[in-house]
Amino acid sequence: MTYCIIYSTVGSQEEADKIANVLLETRTAACVQMIPIVSAYRWKGKIERANEILLSIKTTDALYLRVEELIRQNHSYEVPQIVKLPITAGLQEYLNWISEETQKAKNKNLSHSDVVYNAK
Repeated sequence: MTYCIIYSTVGSQEEADKIANVLLETRTAACVQMIPIVSAYRWKGKIERANEILLSIKTTDALYLRVEELIRQNHSYEVPQIVKLPITAGLQEYLNWISEETQKAKNKNLSHSDVVYNAK
């Protein structure tokens, strides 16, 4: 089995929580880390800066297209960042855990309204 990390950025913690929960509920991701960042980028001819949340999503290569679809369904950006980076090596127990957590990925279309989030 091959594994990957998918990066996406969102504009708020609420949106990060929404996407993370959809991915975890559908078992298309084993883990989603949410990291506050400042992004500088060109958009529509202007240089922009924005506070964003970087999502670092651990999953399998086989689930990439499903993860992309779920992010697009639940993302507010016109053109969201969704990029896949291969995991070429890693602690085997960790990679096994990714496999275990994603092996029963659900095909059901889920949106934020289908997922209840309980902040701790």
